[in-house]
Amino acid sequence: MSAEASGPASAAAPSLETPKPSGLEPGPAAYGLKPLTPNSKYVKLNVGGSLHYTTLRTLTGQDTMLKAMFSGRVEVLTDAGGWVLIDRSGRHFGTILNYLRDGSVPLPESTRELGELLGEARYYLVQGLIDDCQLALQQKRETLSPLCLIPTVTSPREEQQLLASTSKPVVKLLHNRSNNKYSYTSTSDDNLLKNIELFDKLALRFHGRLLFLKDVLGDEICCWSFYGQGRKIAEVCCTSIVYATEKKQTKVEFPEARIFEETLNILIYETPRGPDPALLEATGGAAGAGGAGRGEDEENREHRVRRIHVRRHITHDERPHGQQIVFKD
Repeated sequence: MSAEASGPASAAAPSLETPKPSGLEPGPAAYGLKPLTPNSKYVKLNVGGSLHYTTLRTLTGQDTMLKAMFSGRVEVLTDAGGWVLIDRSGRHFGTILNYLRDGSVPLPESTRELGELLGEARYYLVQGLIDDCQLALQQKRETLSPLCLIPTVTSPREEQQLLASTSKPVVKLLHNRSNNKYSYTSTSDDNLLKNIELFDKLALRFHGRLLFLKDVLGDEICCWSFYGQGRKIAEVCCTSIVYATEKKQTKVEFPEARIFEETLNILIYETPRGPDPALLEATGGAAGAGGAGRGEDEENREHRVRRIHVRRHITHDERPHGQQIVFKD
């Protein structure tokens, strides 16, 4: 009797396997993924390869897309290791999490990074962070930051500090029209302006590679100085003393080619390892010879300054008719 009862019961037992409907894609379990457990206290996030640990309280504290993902309204898939997969760049996700934790975060200084963070905040629907990013971008558009800054030297001490604080080669223009004790020649004012205009043009062209300084308090009227690795490499003075009608006059010249040449020469001091000896020799500088040639001679070359003085003294009484005799300093 018992055998007969057990027979039909065992035959009628339901199968434990759920039949798979034909024609459908395999579910997440087929790829080793599983839904996130609603009761998980801690969450491990894999956002585009960037790994983060946080809590459900942080993710669901504000009304964002993350709250919808982790409050059970949307199925969230994890890999076999329990990491929640989010198909998004993880570069700024840490900032998103910090905003959800604290309600505020320091924003990037770069306009590009600020725009990237705004895009991520819009994706995750973090409205407060969206507003902060938009306000910061608007302030950056309204506040124009100059690309080319030219410090004006106010004292020799400040000049030394500026030279010591930069790793770039330095070009300094000293111009002080009030230093003259004689009258100027007719072309001096025009040439002085040309020197200043050339300085501004060079600063705009090479501001990313060279540091440009302006000095209006020095003892010269117009003088260019070129520095590399903290020491003066060359100097171009643009003043001349001439006689006209038996009276001394000051003449300001504009040696444009020489200034261009020295500016290009100073570019070889950009690298911290020092100037290339071949380039120094080719441009007329002090070539650092190797081997036995080093020693006292090289030490003297390190402190040598290439000075190009345009200043000339012309004696009126010694000038032949139609010709000027030039005596250089």
